[in-house]
Amino acid sequence: MELHFNNRARMSETSIELMPQLPVLSPSQPDSEKVLQPPALFQLPLTSQDPQQPQQQCQLQSELQQELTEINVEQQAESVCVKQKRLLLLLLGLSFSIAVLGLIFYIHHIFYVERGPHMPPATPCLSQACQRAAARLSTMADPFTQTCDQFLSKCGSDRLLLTNLGRHRGQGIPGHPQNLMEKSVWTRRPEAERKVRGLKEERLQSRKALLLEYLKGILETKENSYSSAVQKTMDFYQSCLDTSSIESAGEEPFLTLIQKLGGWPVSGVWNKTDFNSTLALLMRDYATFPFFNLNVGKDLNETTRGTTKTRYIQIDQPDLLIPIEWNSKTEKSGAKAETLRPFLTLCQKYLTLLGSPETTSKIHVYMFISLSSELAVAASPLQYRLLKGQLHQRMSIEDLQRQAPAIDWLGCLQSVFHPLSLSKDDHVVLHNLPYIVHMSQIISKWQNKHDLSNSGPLHTYMLLNLLHTLMPAMDSRFSETTKAFSEALGYDDEETPRWNRCVLATERGFDSVLTHLLQVVTAHREAEKMIEDLYFVFKSKLHQLNWTEPNHYQLIAEKFNSLVPRVWSPNRTSRENELDLLFSQVNINSHNFFSNYIQLLSLWQKRRSKLLISPSEPVDVLSLTPFLLGNEVLFPMGMLIPPLFHPTYPRAYNYGAAGFLLAKDIFHLLLPEIPSHSNTVQAVAECVWDHYLRTTEKAGRSGVLTLSAAQQQELWVQYSALEVALKTYHRSLIHRPEDTSLLGLSHTHLFLTSFSKVSCDSDPYQEFMPLDSSFLIAVICTRSNLCPAMQCSIKNDHISPQPC
Repeated sequence: MELHFNNRARMSETSIELMPQLPVLSPSQPDSEKVLQPPALFQLPLTSQDPQQPQQQCQLQSELQQELTEINVEQQAESVCVKQKRLLLLLLGLSFSIAVLGLIFYIHHIFYVERGPHMPPATPCLSQACQRAAARLSTMADPFTQTCDQFLSKCGSDRLLLTNLGRHRGQGIPGHPQNLMEKSVWTRRPEAERKVRGLKEERLQSRKALLLEYLKGILETKENSYSSAVQKTMDFYQSCLDTSSIESAGEEPFLTLIQKLGGWPVSGVWNKTDFNSTLALLMRDYATFPFFNLNVGKDLNETTRGTTKTRYIQIDQPDLLIPIEWNSKTEKSGAKAETLRPFLTLCQKYLTLLGSPETTSKIHVYMFISLSSELAVAASPLQYRLLKGQLHQRMSIEDLQRQAPAIDWLGCLQSVFHPLSLSKDDHVVLHNLPYIVHMSQIISKWQNKHDLSNSGPLHTYMLLNLLHTLMPAMDSRFSETTKAFSEALGYDDEETPRWNRCVLATERGFDSVLTHLLQVVTAHREAEKMIEDLYFVFKSKLHQLNWTEPNHYQLIAEKFNSLVPRVWSPNRTSRENELDLLFSQVNINSHNFFSNYIQLLSLWQKRRSKLLISPSEPVDVLSLTPFLLGNEVLFPMGMLIPPLFHPTYPRAYNYGAAGFLLAKDIFHLLLPEIPSHSNTVQAVAECVWDHYLRTTEKAGRSGVLTLSAAQQQELWVQYSALEVALKTYHRSLIHRPEDTSLLGLSHTHLFLTSFSKVSCDSDPYQEFMPLDSSFLIAVICTRSNLCPAMQCSIKNDHISPQPC
């Protein structure tokens, strides 16, 4: 049986065509001698054989032939199976070879393109956007030619950021006392830092400043093919820039408006208008909220539970004009004693500019300050209200009327949010009910003072708040008065360019038009492709982390797989004819900014009213940070504009600038819990920090500092974001090997140069970054052969640096 099995096996290993010639092997024949020989079975018979032998031989031959036939059929089946296996192995081997060759080709292509001395430079990008980007790059230092000393200064010291170019959503007046109080904690800078700003302005612009400049360019584009709504938007912006017309108009536009509102006691002409009617009118048509603020938003308690998408009218304490301070012992606010005299002078100066004699205006100023001080008592900081559970208290309008009866709540709210229908059973959300109750009591007290019946302190209080709202549209005497008040209090408020304030004012009323214009010029397909690629590589980065427990990775991976990243744009693009209809009632006079500004305030309030019934989240043109909404990660369009991103830029430039910022924002938005579940954060941060310390020691500086947990996290975030962006770019080269370049730089060189220009952008976490982000280039180049030679090398003569 064993011999028979061996014979079968050896026969199955031989070609079918040779089967008739297979030998029958002797059991005694050694394996080494088992060679192919003519089988004895088919040899001619010898003459000395027995006469019956042919017959027996024929019978035996017949039986053997039958057996061989059966064996042959079985052997053929086995041979077919072997062939199929061999074919499969051949295909697998071929596929593997192709993959290896492709990888070798890619590595050779990348390496040769990046490092090959005989390769011609990459095709230059010649679009207008690229020419501007190249001009910008040419004025900046190449990170690969910088010495180590130039990498060692921390971001934010000698690279001062333009933090004052943001939007003022509240009263919108530069020098507002409350704004000054808040800014004083954060924006006081050493004199040396302020001097550096003028020298490095091009390098120091934050993302907000870049967006505002880009919108400025759109608003200043001169073409004749614009729709009516777009042209009105541009005319409004130009009227804001027309300071000569504003100066020549002086205070007259405001005095005319006062007469339309029934006059005021300051001038001696007042028809004693109804308090609640005047209050409703100021809030509806002039976006002025003297006694309480009105906004629209969701109930945070419901949003946290994910139970509703309903928006509510939000009622909050107002932005009081008088400077106040919080007393943590008494848990009450009050006017700052040292500011009372300068504030009194400020108010008197305003009334003098409006033509009121000092002798008659002083009494009104005193009453204004007295009323403001009484209202301030119940105002409290946000953190205190959060601690006391005073935020997001929901109640019906009817219940609110009982607790604060001095205000006609239903009448005021119906007027402000017209044409929406409101009833006493509708709910509102309050953020400081104790203040609202206190405010109602103060108003009732001042209304019942019979000796003040002709002085109208409540009416004067409201109109001085209106003056504050409209001050951006008035001549420079008012803004100079405000600036003098700021200086008297010791605040050095930096001057904001006029164009900057005009862009912000335009967005305030014409946001839908600017959204339309920005959407037209934003390359959605290219931007979303980059975002999708970054998100894909980002998820693979999670798998590489060293997790303390496997279930942590599983939970986070499920979270990321359920989210969809996309550019934040309107669900439905507004057509120009729809925008024309929306702004058909707006009449813009290119030489009358005061009138235009009043229309803007009305538009602003109408936009707020629409939020109550809008099913979707409105797009914020000036938003610059991604956020979560449902199962989507939304990236604002303002993050994807020149000089950070443009569809004609080389991909190396786009991924190095916008790609890095997007990756960094993704880390901050989605991974706050990683440091507590992975020791990779600390390991990578310490590795990068070790490189920095060794380089610092070479530069003759002390390197004994240690990192806090927050610094470790930020260092890991920025290093990982750079890794993700670079890997995403190299991955894109596999699918599209072609890419253009700027200034003849190789792809990786351009990528890292682009990164170095935005690595110190303004963000809330920059204070935790212990070193200049550009130093990460030197660290990442220790593990890559694709980097050009660097002037600053962190390699040690005796110790080879470990890649992080």
